[in-house]
Amino acid sequence: MAQAGRRWQRTLFPWLLEFGFTQCKSDPCVFTITKSIDGVQQRLTLGCYVDDLFTLYTHDGAGSLYDTFVEAFNNRLNVEDEGPVSDLLNVDITADASSVSLSQEKYIAHLVSTYLPDGVPLAFHKTRAPASESLPKL
Repeated sequence: MAQAGRRWQRTLFPWLLEFGFTQCKSDPCVFTITKSIDGVQQRLTLGCYVDDLFTLYTHDGAGSLYDTFVEAFNNRLNVEDEGPVSDLLNVDITADASSVSLSQEKYIAHLVSTYLPDGVPLAFHKTRAPASESLPKL
């Protein structure tokens, strides 16, 4: 099953391009599509990580680009929508009507408890960056 992600991409990526998405040149796992629907410019961005998809969209009502995409995607591949995302790749995600916030507080706490079980060494102070004095200054 080591190739399962690659096989999924070989199925998914051509379908996304056929649907009208453009693949990002700097990250081939990111796709975007922009369409005018009823005179309103709508954009959908999709990120793919192995078998997880993350979507960002400007409109989500009936007949929207997002709605059309989800319906076509479900008809083609029989997938499950797990609802609004709360975390992805160790990044906690919170959103409200006007903003999206990303945080790695839980992940950092996990790393500290795993690799520094006795706490942060005294050599690290709040007023000093955790770096060696022997590093060249920029």
